[in-house]
Amino acid sequence: MKNYHINIFYSQEDEGYIADIPDLKYCSAFGSTEEEALREVLKAKEAWLDAAKIVGKLIPEPRYRPAIYQIAS
Repeated sequence: MKNYHINIFYSQEDEGYIADIPDLKYCSAFGSTEEEALREVLKAKEAWLDAAKIVGKLIPEPRYRPAIYQIAS
């Protein structure tokens, strides 16, 4: 299985953590902890890839890389 970048962030609006995979459109999950959000998005990734294979949808190569900024002190 391909390794895709996963973002995890806290949502005050949802009062929990959101995890998403930018390379897989609409692939995201919610959890009350960071670990739960990660577990759920990994399940969502499997489901996304399985569904794409079934319908013959192109499965993108991992390409997303977050920008890393260094703040000068």
